[in-house]
Formats: sequence, C-alpha cells, structure tokens
Amino acid sequence: MRLRPPLQPPSVRDFVTFEEHVEGVRRSIDGITGVPDAWHDAPTFYFANPCAVIGPSDPVPVPPGCQALDFELEVAAVIGREGRDLTPEQARDHIIGYTIYNDWSARDLQSREMQVGLGPCKGKDAATTLGPYLVTADELESYRDGDGFLRLALTAEINGEVVGRDLLSNMSWTFEEMTAYASRGTHVRPGDVLGSGTCGNGGCLAELWGIRGRQDPAPLKPGDTVAITVEGIGTISNTVVPGAEPVAIPRARRRPRTRP
Repeated sequence: MRLRPPLQPPSVRDFVTFEEHVEGVRRSIDGITGVPDAWHDAPTFYFANPCAVIGPSDPVPVPPGCQALDFELEVAAVIGREGRDLTPEQARDHIIGYTIYNDWSARDLQSREMQVGLGPCKGKDAATTLGPYLVTADELESYRDGDGFLRLALTAEINGEVVGRDLLSNMSWTFEEMTAYASRGTHVRPGDVLGSGTCGNGGCLAELWGIRGRQDPAPLKPGDTVAITVEGIGTISNTVVPGAEPVAIPRARRRPRTRP
C-alpha cells in the first residue's frame, strides 16, 4: 500500500524560523555571514507550489537543469478553521494538526534566480513531501515546553546515514505566532499548510556546505534516499530519480523602448 499525501492544500506558506539554518544557507548561497536584521522583525515566508505536493514514499525527480539537489527537514502546521487577523492565542484553535514537510530545493537554480530579487522560483517548484500522517494538535500537546514550543526531535538521513539532528523547539516563533502573522490582513483557510522552515544542525545540505566551505556531503543524485523522522509524527522516505531535460528558453533580448 502506498500512502498518499495526508492532504491536498489550497496554499502552502514556507517560513524561515530557524536562525541557525539562515546563517548556514546564507553563507552557502550568498557568501554572507550572519542573518539579515530584517529577519528578526517577523516570521517571513514565501508561497510554495501546492500542486507539487507528493506522498511520504513517492519518488522525487531531479528538477530540470538542476545539478545541486537538496532536501530540507521541516514540520508543518495545518489550518483547520478559517480566520483573519488572529492573535497568537486565537490561532491555536485554528491549527488542526501537524505533518512532516520536506522542501526539496534545486540550490544552483535558486542561487541564480534569487539574484533578481523576487525570491525562489524554479529552485523550489518541483516537489514538496508531506506525511506520513496528519497528527492532530491535541496528540502533540504533551510535547510543549514552558514557552509554548513543540519540543520534537528531528532527524535526517541520506542512504541510512544520519546527516542532521535538531529540536523543533529551536524555532524562533511558535506555530501560533506564524499563523497569526499569516492571517494578518487576509484569511487562512482549512487545509492551508504553514511550514516551519528548515531546522539547523544539518537540516539540509546547503547549511553544511556553508559551514564546511565545500559541497560535503555531495548534492543528491538519482538513487539517493532521504529519510526524515519527527518525534510524535513518524517518518517519510523518498528516493531521488532522474528527471526531465529542461526545455530551452532563450535569454532576454534587448528590445527597442518605443512608446505609443
């Protein structure tokens, strides 16, 4: 039996709430140390592709043109009730549960396209794993620490070798605070997915590349299997397979700046 994704979300917001991850990936992709000062202001997110969601054991094709495929270990909250302009206290009643989230990333494509200043495009467009289950919020209440964070152990393995370990409670914002921010001036709706962002301490390869100054471990390739385990939720395991060749698109052409 093959498990499908636990839901088909109408929208996917991926946050970046782990400071250690920001430090490592920024060093890897941009060659800059530290985190932007603006990162501290609010739990920033981008919208991911809800049509790219795959199941907990589905194969992951290499994105067209990608030479530096990476995984990202995250946990996602799932909205169960519509709300707008919520407070963090109100937001808790709008979260129905949690699932594992693997944000597959084409790091070489991401690094190039983000120089335009619009954020991730095809670098984050190919696949997002959700699963193996949607664990209801009440089932994880016993894992809350004194500050309201979920203290869940996180582990990432490539081909059976552990490459990352962290705690979900190392997030800088709670899921309730993230939900409140997502609902500011708009609606969150049932099925919306809010990713925690990638954890630190080996939650993705790019962080390790930034720390070590080289691509060690090597980028993912066909045949590699990435397994992610989150305490209280379960394990997802996806194997990389060859992908399609990119369809050629011409570079920008200079056009006359004529006016009517």
